[in-house]
Amino acid sequence: MRKLMIPVLVLAAVLLLMSVFVIKEGERGLVIRFGRVLDDNGVSKIYEPGLHFKMPLFDSVKTLDAKIQTMDGRSDRFVTSEKKDVIIDTYVKWRIADFGRYYLTTGGGNTLTAEALLERKVTDVLRSEIGAREIKQIVSGPRNKDVLPESADSEEVTTEAAKEALEIDGERDQIMENVLVGTTGSAMKDLGVEIVDFRMKKINLPDEISESIYRRMRAERESVARKHRSQGRERAEVIRAQAELEVATVLAEADKTARVTRGEADATSAKIYSDAYNKDPEFFSFMRSLKAYEKSFSDKSDILVLDPKSEFFQYMNQASGVQAK
Repeated sequence: MRKLMIPVLVLAAVLLLMSVFVIKEGERGLVIRFGRVLDDNGVSKIYEPGLHFKMPLFDSVKTLDAKIQTMDGRSDRFVTSEKKDVIIDTYVKWRIADFGRYYLTTGGGNTLTAEALLERKVTDVLRSEIGAREIKQIVSGPRNKDVLPESADSEEVTTEAAKEALEIDGERDQIMENVLVGTTGSAMKDLGVEIVDFRMKKINLPDEISESIYRRMRAERESVARKHRSQGRERAEVIRAQAELEVATVLAEADKTARVTRGEADATSAKIYSDAYNKDPEFFSFMRSLKAYEKSFSDKSDILVLDPKSEFFQYMNQASGVQAK
């Protein structure tokens, strides 16, 4: 009897272990019996995190990720209303809402299959939204009409492109909201998936379009630069002319003041000489003769041929104040 108890206990322990399963936090479980998901009154039975039981040998457990997942879509080419191509890179945040439907529609809860179906839905709606708008509406967000750029009323806004940028509201945020709303219902109905968020990460232009836009932007910037340079040269000429006028005015005033000062000095000097001469004419004449002698005999090599009795030597020929005859 004891020999039979041991195998029975071992078998019971094995069956007990096979009937127990654990669902981790952040996951949900489905029990599959004979290839079908167990349900409760037609609704798939979802097992929350914790310890649960199942029928051994007949039941298998499929765990599904209940956390928010990110589908990083590949870059795709779209056509705008202007018949121009844009390359848009997107991502989608999603999570499983109906685990039973998700399991059945994705072939056993295959994440790759779910993301492929979800990407197709998102791409179709996004293609419709992009096809109804122009590039400038796609690449920019909404403009705050209460707070315009400071340059809106300045002379810097001179090009047509800059003026159009101020007049057109971007619809990038509206596009993302429309895609989110447009795909939420069908994703839930067909896949049992809830789309949490949709974003356009990057919007690029094909190389041929980018080059033409860069050329246009370069031409517009060069036009603005030429205008600023011409305005700068004009202001420089005005400033230079004003500076030259001020210089000429200052020089003229300085020359006038110098002439007046020089005339007054000459008049003062002449008056001093006149007063000195009138005060003692004989002494003044004597001093002038001495200066003449000093300048005439300053160089030893100089030779003067003069009559000794000329007036030039009158003070040299005088003895005791009497001129020699």
